Amino acid sequence: MAVDISNRPIFPARAVITGGMPYGNKNLHFGHVGGVFVPADFFARFLRDRLGKQNVLFVSGTDCYGSPIMEGYRKRKENEGYTGTIVDYVNENHLAQKSALDAYGISLDLFAGSGLEPATKFHNELTATIMQRLYERGYLHKRSTRQFYDPQAGQFLNGRQVRGRCPVRGCKSEKAYADECDLGHQFDPEELIAPVSQLTGATPELRPVDNWYFDLPAFRCELEKLMDEWDVDPQVRAVVTKTVRESLVDPVMYIQTKFREQFDTVANQLPTHTLTEATNNQSSFFITFNNWSDRDDAREKLEAAGIRFRTGKTLLPFRITGNIEWGVPAPTIEGVSDLTVWCWPESLWAPISFTQTALATAAGGRYSTSDWRDWWASQDAKVYQFIGQDNIYFYCVAQPAMWEALDWNLTQDTPIANYHILFMNKKASSSGEIKPPMAAQLLDNYTPEQLRCHWLSLALDQKAVSFSPKPYDTSVSHKDKKTGEDVLVKDDPRVADPALKESAFLTNIFNRLARSCFYGAQNALDGKLPAVPAHKDVMDECANAILAFEKFAHAFDAHSALAVVEDFTRAANKRWGDASKAGQGDTAAYEQALADAFAALRTTTLLMHAAAPFGCETICDYMNFDQEFFFSWEYAFATPAQLAEKLGKAAGTHELKQLPPRFDFFNKHESQGK
Repeated sequence: MAVDISNRPIFPARAVITGGMPYGNKNLHFGHVGGVFVPADFFARFLRDRLGKQNVLFVSGTDCYGSPIMEGYRKRKENEGYTGTIVDYVNENHLAQKSALDAYGISLDLFAGSGLEPATKFHNELTATIMQRLYERGYLHKRSTRQFYDPQAGQFLNGRQVRGRCPVRGCKSEKAYADECDLGHQFDPEELIAPVSQLTGATPELRPVDNWYFDLPAFRCELEKLMDEWDVDPQVRAVVTKTVRESLVDPVMYIQTKFREQFDTVANQLPTHTLTEATNNQSSFFITFNNWSDRDDAREKLEAAGIRFRTGKTLLPFRITGNIEWGVPAPTIEGVSDLTVWCWPESLWAPISFTQTALATAAGGRYSTSDWRDWWASQDAKVYQFIGQDNIYFYCVAQPAMWEALDWNLTQDTPIANYHILFMNKKASSSGEIKPPMAAQLLDNYTPEQLRCHWLSLALDQKAVSFSPKPYDTSVSHKDKKTGEDVLVKDDPRVADPALKESAFLTNIFNRLARSCFYGAQNALDGKLPAVPAHKDVMDECANAILAFEKFAHAFDAHSALAVVEDFTRAANKRWGDASKAGQGDTAAYEQALADAFAALRTTTLLMHAAAPFGCETICDYMNFDQEFFFSWEYAFATPAQLAEKLGKAAGTHELKQLPPRFDFFNKHESQGK
């Protein structure tokens, strides 16, 4: 079997991996962990093995600021009598989030909080520096815009205290806030349809306030060029460029044909525009403007004439500040003070401040360089950001434009956008009607590695996929013949659990190969590695599995990478079964079978380390190797015997740790029985 090593993927010298920042008003549900953090952790663990742990930084943290946190805090005080400060409230949620991530083995180098020490100092300083830099370079503009005000409550409303319908044409979201909907569409507050104050239920007024906005529309050409580059980048998914390009268009207004006569009376008062008639039984015609400000001027005139309209997607100035109390303080510019930074922009540069925090607080020599610019602004480094599909606008439109505007040579990140994990085939949200189970709650029925492997196998790079854990499935399986009562899926022993599909590989196939190797060596080789080398065809099979896995991991295709390992390990088990039977009574043949099996076991353990770290590290420990040495891809093609030789041990002298009887490297959850 030939091994072709000529076309291996290229990796950077250093890498930053980021996971999405969960809001500090809640714990993590399964979508946070399964859709973002587990895929990010898989890649971070793989890169640590591939590049060396000193060259990889995996950072994330709690998004401590903004209106969702203020609302959660207000409701808890009013409904539950909570007496802590808002910092106490955020910190409690932060610690709960960290606990859930730890339980799943998410190997973050730093899980910080933008409003919590030790990151606060770095985050506040970076925020002030970025705002000042954008202003000095002419990309930060003060705008007087209208903000919702509740006359009954006598106060301005933050973004989450207003609810209405999304005004963007084609969007069916009934859950839109002051300037964005829950699907990520951006719009001006004036456009929100049927706004309602969440404080009093009143219809809020719009009153003028001054804020700072980033000139996002100025970077349309740069974004179009970046999309051309991402189109041919195999690491960037098609959904990213497709979604971004939806906003890289001229500003448009859609007007129903029933308003045509009214429109004609004011058309000559509008800024320069192009009118496109309704065709093919369409109910609306549309008008296109040269820029967003012309469209805004037209809005006022159309509203005054009683003409209803909807807008299309386009690049709008990106709001940087707001006037809510709980936020990162904005620097005073042009005498404008007492503003805070909107949580979305500061969350975009939070991974940089978290990098600064991690480097400043790490023990000496932990990382290959302590200068954050070597990670974020160096040609030999890359930044990989794992995000949900609904956050593409922020991370792939606003952030790249700001990076260009800063002119710091910041690396344009590689975005890894996953589709949603559905729950029982429906989109679930902790703030919606369908409540997803909390990530920590699932561990009452599954082991972390069972769920990690299941979520990684869902192929979220291709489409939204349902997570349907049997213990939570309350749909009807059938009627009991004796009682006539409905039997729920969760109570039906005949129904297999879809969430356990992948765990059979861990608890059966992988576990069996490992046990065979260790017990075989204990029974026949006095608990030592085989002294004979593995067969060349076995070594070639190992090498080809490693190369295929590496290719898929580089492309963030965990589903295909794990499929490679499963096929390889199944074949290794069959080979061991055949060879060990044939070698019974033949010491040399049995030792050769063990040498081949140990070579396969090392390969499987190396490749599965990113997905199932606990069990793989246990195998490494029983093989009696240092973990950093054993999992290093510098020696990826070496068998355990060859690893021992690199440590100066003669063939057949490396002692394994004694494996207890009936030992399992990968266990089922106790609720699943034997």
